[in-house]
Formats: sequence, C-alpha cells, structure tokens
Amino acid sequence: MKKLSLIGFLGISFFAFSQNVKPADDRTKDEKALLVKTDQSELEAKKKAAEEKTRLPKPYDPNADAEKDIQNLIAKAKKENKNIMIQAGGNWCIWCLRFNQFVQTTPELKKLVDANYEYYHLNYSPDNKNEKIFAKFGNPGDKFGYPVFIVLDKNGKMIHVQQSDVLEEGKGYSLEKVKEFFSHGLQKIIINPGHFRLIFS
Repeated sequence: MKKLSLIGFLGISFFAFSQNVKPADDRTKDEKALLVKTDQSELEAKKKAAEEKTRLPKPYDPNADAEKDIQNLIAKAKKENKNIMIQAGGNWCIWCLRFNQFVQTTPELKKLVDANYEYYHLNYSPDNKNEKIFAKFGNPGDKFGYPVFIVLDKNGKMIHVQQSDVLEEGKGYSLEKVKEFFSHGLQKIIINPGHFRLIFS
C-alpha cells in the first residue's frame, strides 16, 4: 500500500510539474514577443522624440562666425554691465532644444536671462565643431556632453562651466534649479548626489 501511495504521489507531482514547465519552443516564443514589444516601445519613443525635435525652434547656426559673435557680445556686455551665457550644443541635440524652449517659454527665466546676460548659442555639429573656440574654453562638451553652459564675465573671462544633466527633471528641466543657476551665474555651483546648492565665492 505504501508503495502504491508513493507511486501515486510521484505520478501526481510529475503531472503538476509538467503543467508548469513550458516547452522550449513556447519559452522562445515568449522571449521573442518580449523583444518585439521592447523594440516597438523603443521605436515609439524615438518617433516621439523625432516629432518633438521637428517642432522645437532651432537656435544654433552652424554657419555663424562664432568668434566674431562672441567678441561683439563682449563689447555689448561691457556697455550693459552684463555677463555672457554661452549655451553650447546643436540643433541635433534634443536636450539643447528643450532647454532653449524652456527658457523662452518660461517668463521668470526669460526675465532673468534678459536682465543679466547676453545669451549665445554656440554651435557644435559635424559641419561646424567650432574647435578653436571650444579649445579656448577647455572643451567642456567632451567632459559633460551637451548642452553645456559657459559663463563669461563682461570682459570675456570664463568664470564658470555648468553641466546640464544636474538641471534635468523627467523629460525636461527643473524650474527651481535652472532659476538658481541663472540667478547666481557668478557663483560656483557644487553638485552632490541628491543635493543642489550654491557656494558663494
């Protein structure tokens, strides 16, 4: 009787186990379906990003004489007693376009910029890398990516370089952090994980 019970138990266990284990072909199908779903999600995200990029204004001019433009801005900054904010990047960079749009469509940010800075979009793209100018500023894009911000005083002296990823929030930028950055463009910004603060020099 014990022998029969044991055989019966093993038989039921094997049946239950076999019901839970999918054949290799089924597992392969599931994995393929998951990959297709992931690929579709990535394609959808890329499509949305491309559509967004198409809609956003393009502030960078690859044909501009950046060196001449910045010299003109320095002369203007001296007269108006302002600093110069250089936003380096290109029209290929969606985060560069997002930042420009964010500033232009947020009244308190635009007011801060207009009151305190001469603003310039320094182009970096395959057709014009502006290598000479970027080299003068230490090639910050190589270290921080784009956009990257170069702050000059009214005499054209570089006083700060700011990476942009710490200003991000979700698919855009943090109003509080950008406003603080613009409000204290003369100061050194110290970024710690989970913490954003200004150190006054």
